Amino acid sequence: MPTHAVETIAVIAFDGISPFHLAVPCLVFGEDRTDAGVPRFDLRVCALQRGPLRTNAGFTIEAPHGLSALRQADTVIVPSWHDDGEPAPPQLLRALRAAHARGATIVGLCLGAFVLAEAGLLDGRAATTHWHLVPEFARRFPQVPLQPEVLYVDHGDVLTSAGTAAGIDCCLHLLRLRHGAEVANRAARRMVVAPHRQGGQAQYIAQPVRPVPERDRLSPLLDWLGQNLHRSHRLDDLAQRALMSRRSFTRHFREATGTTLVSWLQHQRLALAQRLLETTNRSVERIAADAGFGSAVALRQQFGAALKTTPTAYRRQFSLLAASPATAA
Repeated sequence: MPTHAVETIAVIAFDGISPFHLAVPCLVFGEDRTDAGVPRFDLRVCALQRGPLRTNAGFTIEAPHGLSALRQADTVIVPSWHDDGEPAPPQLLRALRAAHARGATIVGLCLGAFVLAEAGLLDGRAATTHWHLVPEFARRFPQVPLQPEVLYVDHGDVLTSAGTAAGIDCCLHLLRLRHGAEVANRAARRMVVAPHRQGGQAQYIAQPVRPVPERDRLSPLLDWLGQNLHRSHRLDDLAQRALMSRRSFTRHFREATGTTLVSWLQHQRLALAQRLLETTNRSVERIAADAGFGSAVALRQQFGAALKTTPTAYRRQFSLLAASPATAA
């Protein structure tokens, strides 16, 4: 898909929808942020039936488009679904399958994963959904390998996310893939949300709010790590810096970030490398050092594994500079 083309995003609304879940893709793709360098999208809210739709918050909305809008959509998003397990209408399933067959990206946020599974788009492919209905999903769709511990799963043509805030993460992830890390960061800053939570993070934790003393010890450390990604870091040194034992630090780090120290550092370094490729003319070798990869070879390996591209190709696609790209990778 051309990076600068106006993309059409179709969002499915239905009777009884949660206003929050409907607002998530509308907030990421529907607001005009062109003054901040975020591209404009043609967002179309679609519904099966005409007329007012009830929300579960007690007020009504009206979708201006029908399912026919899916025929021109580059991306179709099902932002949620009924939590009582109500089957999706056959018309919707047919429209989703047709959109997917002609090359549209299909996204199921939260319980929207149920609809994608019902349409057969997840057969034999890993998926996630809201943790609360994981047992029901596994019972109804045994042919779908479920990953209940992650925020979102991306297969390129089909994406699913966990509940609530993970839908924002998934939409920002899609924006990042299409238009680069800096564009996604700008959108996130306008929305006042975290710019990048990788899909492998846990979608819920046993202790959502850490005691204040522990939070105060760990938050400055995370800020410091973000400013020192170019350095090598040992677990024992960081635990000592946080005034914790190695075991306590490991546990609280996972509770705070939903992942391990090694995985967190890897994703933070990759995100920094993406930003530097987009916004500077530094050589790939210099960026590899500045982002903490140590060598251009290591950076290329990480890009290939995580983004299925090379640093040079990424820069060519997403560079925000008018000048020619820097040294080839």
